[in-house]
Amino acid sequence: MPFAPSFPVMLRTEDGVRIDAAHTPSARTDVGIVVAHGFTGSWRDHTARRIVHVLSGYGGVVAFDFRGHGRSGGETTVGDLEILDVEAAVRHARVIGYSRIAVVGFSMGASVAVRHAGLRGGVDAVVAVSGPARWYYRGTKPMRQVHWAIERPLGRWAARWAKRTRIARGRWDPIPMPPYEAAGLVSPTPLLIVHGDADAFFPLDHPQQLYAGAKEPKELWIEPGYGHAEAAATPELIRKIGKWISSNFS
Repeated sequence: MPFAPSFPVMLRTEDGVRIDAAHTPSARTDVGIVVAHGFTGSWRDHTARRIVHVLSGYGGVVAFDFRGHGRSGGETTVGDLEILDVEAAVRHARVIGYSRIAVVGFSMGASVAVRHAGLRGGVDAVVAVSGPARWYYRGTKPMRQVHWAIERPLGRWAARWAKRTRIARGRWDPIPMPPYEAAGLVSPTPLLIVHGDADAFFPLDHPQQLYAGAKEPKELWIEPGYGHAEAAATPELIRKIGKWISSNFS
């Protein structure tokens, strides 16, 4: 089955970074869904396009590449300044006519979606899929590999060459508010936290910490057998998320 047609658009953040994005219209013209990918991802990836295709049954979709990823400008700060990228996508969704906006983030994008909603607001629902609750987590082999890519010159070169991901050098200063604290600022916007019990990156204490930090209205789904982020997300799970968005916008 072919994907729903998408129309590329170039956005610009408040700090002047060009953001490569695409709009996928829907039969439902009042709801806009902003999709935020994981670290080293892109809206142009097959897995991301598959997710956009399913979500477009529940609203128009604005998907984009974070700074430092794919055809976007700048360098990734791995969850800090990326809230400005989400803000640019949300603003575009409003400009093209969507009156109610949901942000759906995966992995790094989940942490950014929560932080954006808590610190900037202006959205009507948030879904955090496979997201971390706190920074600097190295408790799993995949996350140790991620930190190697971020912190070592050879790792940054490998990410740039293999994944078209350009990583900013140096440490955060100051350290951004962690997602579990930002989750407490999202209310009264509905927050859905989705995590798999087979996630190889972040164990279940991460979604539990996010949920504990959040205020009502909030939901936590622990999905049996689900791995990590976009690559493991089934169409059934994405449809379930789409229905949750629709239930909050009915």
